[in-house]
Amino acid sequence: MRLTLALLLSLSFACLAQARSKDLQVYFIDVEGGQSTLLVAPSGQTVLIDAGWADNNYRDANRIAAVAKRAKVKKIDYFILTHYHADHAGGVPQLVDRLPVETFIDHGVSRETGANAEHLAAAYQKAIGGKNHIVAKPGDPIPVKGIEGIVVSADGNLITVPLPGAGQQNPYCASTPDKEKDTSENARSLGTVWTFGKFRMVDLGDLTWNKEKELMCPVNRIGKVDVFVVSHHGLDWSNSPALVHAIAPRVAIMDNGAKKGGSPSAVEVLKSSPGLEALWQLHFADAGGKEHNTVDSYIANIEDADTGYYLELTAHEDGSFEVYNPRNKFSRSYPAK
Repeated sequence: MRLTLALLLSLSFACLAQARSKDLQVYFIDVEGGQSTLLVAPSGQTVLIDAGWADNNYRDANRIAAVAKRAKVKKIDYFILTHYHADHAGGVPQLVDRLPVETFIDHGVSRETGANAEHLAAAYQKAIGGKNHIVAKPGDPIPVKGIEGIVVSADGNLITVPLPGAGQQNPYCASTPDKEKDTSENARSLGTVWTFGKFRMVDLGDLTWNKEKELMCPVNRIGKVDVFVVSHHGLDWSNSPALVHAIAPRVAIMDNGAKKGGSPSAVEVLKSSPGLEALWQLHFADAGGKEHNTVDSYIANIEDADTGYYLELTAHEDGSFEVYNPRNKFSRSYPAK
C-alpha cells in the first residue's frame, strides 16, 4: 500500500510539473523606475527585456538573478534592449556578471550623443562583446520556442502591415492630438508583441506619444491585447488614447518607481480604456496620490523603502491568466474570453 501511495504521489507531482511547463510565466522585476521583464516560455527558453540601472551595489542585477532563480532559470536565451537609456541599458554589464546571456537583440547603434550617452553605449557594447547579436527590424520574429514574439517598432521605424487580426480603423486617432516631436532614444524603442495561444501581451519600451500614434493610425496595426506593459513607466509623454484605448487591454502593468512614472493624466487614460479590468503597479506613485494610483493590493511596493517586490503573471494557451503579488500573497485570475 505504501508503494502504491508513493507511486500515486510521484505521478501527481509529475502531472503538476507538466501542467506548469505548459504555461507562460512573466516576471515584472522592480528596478526602481526602470524596466526589466523576464519571460519564461513553456519550452523553458527565456527572454529578458531590459536590465534596469547600473551601480547601486549590483541592486538590479541581483534582483534579476533572484527572480531568475525563483523561476528555475539558469541563463537568458535572448536579451532584448528596448533603447539606450540608463534605466534600461545601464544594468547590462552587471547583468552579464550574474547570468549568462546567449543572444542580444537591439535596434542597432545608439542615436544619442554626448559623454553620458556615449559612455552608456560603449559599456553595453563591451558587455555584449563576443556574444550572438541581432539587430532587429519591424516585422522580425523573435525565435523563442513555445511563444510567438514579433518586433513592431525599432530605431524609429514601425510595422507597415497590421498583425493578424488587426487592421481596423482606429476611432481614437482623431481625438489624440500630436505632441512635440521626440528625437531621443525613447522614440526609437524596440517594441514587441507576444502571443501564446489566445493570450497576447504588448511591450513598447518607452515609445513616445507621436510614434504610438504613427503606429496606430489611421488603422490599429496591433489589434487588441490581454496585457499592456504600460509604456514609459506610465509617463504622459507616452500612453496616448490612440494606443491604449485601441488595444483595449484587460490588464495594464506599470513598471514605475515611487518618484518616477505614474503621471496622473496617463493613469486617467489607462483607467478609462475600454474593457480594462485592472491596473497593477510596481510602486505606489507619489505624484498621483490615492486618486491616481490603483488599490494597494495591486501594488508590489507601497512604501518608498527599497523593498524590491516584483509582480508575476501566469498565462495559459486558452487566453486565461493570473497576476500574483508576492508582497501580500494576493492574486487575481482573468478567465478566458
